[in-house]
Amino acid sequence: MHIFILSLFLIIPLSTSSTPTYSPEGICNSTPFPSFCKSLLPNNNSATVYDYGRFSIHRSLATTQNFLSLIDGYLKLKNTLPQTTVRALEDCQFLIGLNLDFLSNTIRTIDSTSTLQSSKADDMHTLLSAILTNQQTCSDGLQSTSLQNALFTPFKNGNMLYSVSLALFRHGWVHDTRKGRWLRERMKITQDRSIYEVVRGRKLLQTGRGNVKVSQIVTVRQDGGGNFTAIGDAVAAAPNNTAAGGGYYLIYVVAGVYEEYISIAKNKQYVMVVGDGINRTIITGNRSVVDGWTTFNSATFGN
Repeated sequence: MHIFILSLFLIIPLSTSSTPTYSPEGICNSTPFPSFCKSLLPNNNSATVYDYGRFSIHRSLATTQNFLSLIDGYLKLKNTLPQTTVRALEDCQFLIGLNLDFLSNTIRTIDSTSTLQSSKADDMHTLLSAILTNQQTCSDGLQSTSLQNALFTPFKNGNMLYSVSLALFRHGWVHDTRKGRWLRERMKITQDRSIYEVVRGRKLLQTGRGNVKVSQIVTVRQDGGGNFTAIGDAVAAAPNNTAAGGGYYLIYVVAGVYEEYISIAKNKQYVMVVGDGINRTIITGNRSVVDGWTTFNSATFGN
């Protein structure tokens, strides 16, 4: 394993003289797990944050592939496992598959450049953040199963690795001085009425920094006065595999109580759902873990 890690690091292009270099100790202090980070990164004092970031994300991909193989191995024994455990493993299989896609997408983007447009950097940041969420959802689903202890170490190490990768990516590729509020700023609506002006047919919110580009708007109304009466139908109608920068498919959900379970397939990208506000647009259901549903499938909204 150490030979593989070293070889991987050596094929990553080293820095140019204009880019600051760091020791592992120096760069790891900017991550949430400095000790783990130092044990992860090769001792190369001439490496840049981009070198370390690429290395860490490549390691994340290899770790995710190994973890998926582990889950697949357990599923081959599903005839010997309780049904609740099998369902939780199937959820994990799906979520880890998404993580592989997210990491592969990120690697394709950053392997060839150390400079990203702000919107592209935000997209990659979103994917790396989602990996942590998917990992936690998988872990939560297996909490009460017989596999909890066997998978504790892979989960723990995976969470630390993904957190370090996210931190290094932010340190290298996200240059907004308001990094701590990057998502909130990105999704900010400049005026309270702006979203409703958009829904009524105007072209999106202006294109200044902090606003969101929308390519298509559909409305969900239970009384039949919109494009759809169910949120799930609006999601299903979203275009597949849209390109980054092409704009969001915006679903405006008029006030009401929607008893639905909405699953957004991984090929439905750049979908935004906006309601009429807290306690006005409500999505509800009655599934629970107690009734035999997994954590992932009991959510009213999921991917």
